[in-house]
Amino acid sequence: MRILIYDYGKYSGDDLLIGKEYDCIPVEDGTINQSRAWHALVQEYWTSGCHSYEAKNFLHFRELIKLYLGAGAESYYSLVDDNGQPSEKFIVRYRIKSWARYSKKERKESIDRLIAEMHQAQVQTAKFYKILQGMEKV
Repeated sequence: MRILIYDYGKYSGDDLLIGKEYDCIPVEDGTINQSRAWHALVQEYWTSGCHSYEAKNFLHFRELIKLYLGAGAESYYSLVDDNGQPSEKFIVRYRIKSWARYSKKERKESIDRLIAEMHQAQVQTAKFYKILQGMEKV
């Protein structure tokens, strides 16, 4: 079993030392560092004002970014119709996928698309470059 250790190294079970404590997560899951980078980049994109999204507020903007640059929408089944009444058959509905449900690969791809769009939108703030610099260290 492979695990990702928060000290940014990758270890197999054979590399771990008995008696030493490790804080780890499965490789398939997104990492805390990916989450921090994503949220910092989205916040900076909003703050920069360089985007062309017609968002009502930051929360709306964040959902639009997840829809267009992230993993998009996911389907689910509902037994309640549009009027709030019980339905006898499943109704397929869609919702924007929560960042917490993204796989590590989806997070990486979403962050890459967000950075590419921010460059294309000519975001040139000091904080944007600081975030990118911090990502290079990991």
